[in-house]
Amino acid sequence: MYPRFSETLLKELLDEFRILYLTGPRQAGKTTLARKMANDLGMHYVSLDEQTVLASAQSDPHGFIDSFTGKPVVLDEFQYAPELITAIKLASDQLQPHERGRFFLTGSADIFSSAKTQEALPGHIARMELYPLSITEIVGGNFNLIDFLLSDSLSVPDNLPKLSREQVAQTLINGGYPELQTKSPRAKQIWFQSYIQGRLFKDFESIYHAKGDYHTKLKALIPYLAGLSGNLLKYASIANDLGQNDKVVKSYIEALEWMFIVKRVFPFVKNSAKRQTIGMPKLHTVDTGLACHLLGLKKPQQLLTSEFYGGLLESFVVMECFKHIMWAEEIVNIYHFRDGKKNEVDIILEQADGYLIGIEVKASNTVRESDFKGLRQFAEWVGERFKYGLVFYTGSRLLPFSCGSIPYYAIPLSVLWL
Repeated sequence: MYPRFSETLLKELLDEFRILYLTGPRQAGKTTLARKMANDLGMHYVSLDEQTVLASAQSDPHGFIDSFTGKPVVLDEFQYAPELITAIKLASDQLQPHERGRFFLTGSADIFSSAKTQEALPGHIARMELYPLSITEIVGGNFNLIDFLLSDSLSVPDNLPKLSREQVAQTLINGGYPELQTKSPRAKQIWFQSYIQGRLFKDFESIYHAKGDYHTKLKALIPYLAGLSGNLLKYASIANDLGQNDKVVKSYIEALEWMFIVKRVFPFVKNSAKRQTIGMPKLHTVDTGLACHLLGLKKPQQLLTSEFYGGLLESFVVMECFKHIMWAEEIVNIYHFRDGKKNEVDIILEQADGYLIGIEVKASNTVRESDFKGLRQFAEWVGERFKYGLVFYTGSRLLPFSCGSIPYYAIPLSVLWL
């Protein structure tokens, strides 16, 4: 079992909240972690993936929840029984103020964002996301990217791992699903096929209540989205290319986001209330290994010479940010930037105090002054809120590219392997 740095935080949250909801992609390690925590904390573990248990929960939600009175319980695969929400809400409302950690829910689809769920659980719930393994978890390190970027001064050790382009490409192909890390290339392909056919379609039907020939539409849409990873999301263009209705395409993409197959990153605008309504979001595949499988990219050289390498590398760094947020000291928001003159910044990190860090991702071992153009345009636009800008590249040295009083850096991507 790989160490999950989020475990300590999750245990702390169970001491602070009555209900903890851990969501994230299938096979990301939620069940393994939930079982371990249940064992450590003496919680009763129940999986709603078992048909008999699920039937009981659906037929008598209140009786099912009442059967656990007096003992904290883990309810795994909670998305299969949204009928339990009302019963859990009632049970939670009846707890004494000092009672915490009563319900630990896990789900492979974010049902609290879906249209299917008409009411939310009360304010004493903590919601957290567990993604596939980060690189530092895979290699046994203890590095946190967000804490590193938010520190007062950036510095990297002299003994940074030296990574070839082929090693970086292989990392993208491997992805982060724990079960895949020790499998052969052939076994990985079979695993991904099973994941798509046996789980993805099953969950989509459960979440979306799909009707008609949605399998055919999904089989065309999902690989298309894998190829779009790291690029702007234009629903009308996708619909036109695939010969599908643009409203259906948008609703399918939203469902795939609830299932953590893709993730949308919205543009940064100064008015925070308008960030999800102005401009186009960027699309990222949550796991680059799954994206590479969908695109038929099985070997590093294939990926490196493909049109998809730059976008997938950007998605890889974006998702590392989301993974590290889970156990970072400070919570940040993640956006992208693009202005009317097509100046772009791949990642904008917004700190709680409003300060901003701009990040560009380059699939190159060299960095030029021109690589900072978008960052400097963004810095000029936001003014004093801009903290610094950096470019991740595949070289091996931390290099300054400062302009005036604003610091800029080229940072080796290999810091993620610390």
